Amino acid sequence: MRLIPDAEHDDLHLGDRPLIVCDVDEVVLEFVTPFEAFLTGEGHELRPTSFRLHGNVFNRTDGSETPGEEVSRMLEAFFESHDEWQTPVVEAADSLARLSEQADVVFLTAMPPRHREVRRRLLSRHGFDYPMIASEAPKGPAVLALHGDRPQPVAFIDDIFVNLQSVRSHVPQSLLVNLMANDTFRALAPHPGDGIDIATDWAHAEALINAHISARSD
Repeated sequence: MRLIPDAEHDDLHLGDRPLIVCDVDEVVLEFVTPFEAFLTGEGHELRPTSFRLHGNVFNRTDGSETPGEEVSRMLEAFFESHDEWQTPVVEAADSLARLSEQADVVFLTAMPPRHREVRRRLLSRHGFDYPMIASEAPKGPAVLALHGDRPQPVAFIDDIFVNLQSVRSHVPQSLLVNLMANDTFRALAPHPGDGIDIATDWAHAEALINAHISARSD
């Protein structure tokens, strides 16, 4: 079964429990910091002045801005071997393990599905043995397809405001949590919008989700 067009996913068997849908990059796996290390090996560097990669990558030799197509090429190369670079976000594994005692957890990662197997192995290596969906499609329809009209509480965690707003439009009863591991990019990020909670770390996110589940279950 394909939940959304062009998505690749593990077997999904949701129980009669709350649902937590969780992004991967910058939420459970570090992305910006390892990508910076990858760029250094490629002779480039990230100089973040805005909440984006393209336009913020520069050649270390002459200081020139790296063309967008070259940044895209390096991103593709990074994803081909990201299991050699990315490490877990602090407290992500422990928080999700506790939350999974009362809720179903599903990863929804916005990456090319062709890299799904590499990411699946990396997540499992670090104890993130939750089903994963890989898709570059909007996240709102995916969460709606997952949750449908189930009465149980649902929470969505992501670092990108567009994804959070997409879920808000399609599943308005969701708890929406904005979480980003990298301090530099978090400071540059636009406000995610009304009705979206900004978590400072996983402990904060876990507390928000627990409160949401408790309130909806009363």
